[in-house]
Amino acid sequence: MPSVKDVVVRKPSEEEAEECKSWPTWECGPSEFDWAYTQTETCLILEGQVTVTDGESEVSFGPGDMVVFPVDLECKWKVRKPVRKHYKFD
Repeated sequence: MPSVKDVVVRKPSEEEAEECKSWPTWECGPSEFDWAYTQTETCLILEGQVTVTDGESEVSFGPGDMVVFPVDLECKWKVRKPVRKHYKFD
């Protein structure tokens, strides 16, 4: 079972950032919720601040970060500032 330590947070290349513009967007206000990934998700954070935890570790990300969540990850999202992101599932 993957953990939050398996989440990849990095800055995208110019080409990756351009490609993300064609992906759907998702928005969420400050909140906390459980989430389980049934597919790999790649997203580009446009606005906001989020911390994701699996109960043992946590990772935070914000504007300009490209984040890859592995399939089968079970975690809690803590949206600290309203988030807007482009996303795709593989």
